[in-house]
Amino acid sequence: MIKVDVRGLACPQPVVLVKKALEEATEGEVIAIADNATARENILRLAESLNYKYEVSDENGCNYIKIEKASGAVKSEKKESGITIVITSDKLGQGSEELGKVLMKSYIYALTETIPLPKALLFLNGGVKLTIEGSGVLESLSKLENSGVEVISCGTCLDFYQSKEKLKVGIVGNMYSIIEKMNSADKVINIG
Repeated sequence: MIKVDVRGLACPQPVVLVKKALEEATEGEVIAIADNATARENILRLAESLNYKYEVSDENGCNYIKIEKASGAVKSEKKESGITIVITSDKLGQGSEELGKVLMKSYIYALTETIPLPKALLFLNGGVKLTIEGSGVLESLSKLENSGVEVISCGTCLDFYQSKEKLKVGIVGNMYSIIEKMNSADKVINIG
């Protein structure tokens, strides 16, 4: 039995930690302890998507989610996809700038745990701010790059923000190489 205490953790950390525990377990129970409805629902959706049996009990204001992993379950392996993601802002969505930055950080972190990994991340316009010194997502971007994901920042954009020498993750690209990556992708997702 593996216990995963995700109390007090922000999305997507609870589901990522439970997913890792399930991947590491060959069989048996993984018990997640969650203290909020969002974490509870995300963990239940994960268990359902993997076709694992689960039970939920409430104790002292916390949800105890027991997930059973049968013997012989295959551990999933990360593999490359034909997906290229274009990121054009250091914020995700419209509205609150503060919330947008939190959501972008969460999105980039969640990418490190996806299967399959994207083939490339392309940063344009304000998105290049995520790849430079002082960015709050450098650790996640480095993890993606170390896993084989190409990280490319627009050189013109870095020049515009006077940040080319501050680049910490990935390489400097040009519009042609960016278009080439987009054209060769099976699927392009725009985020920003």
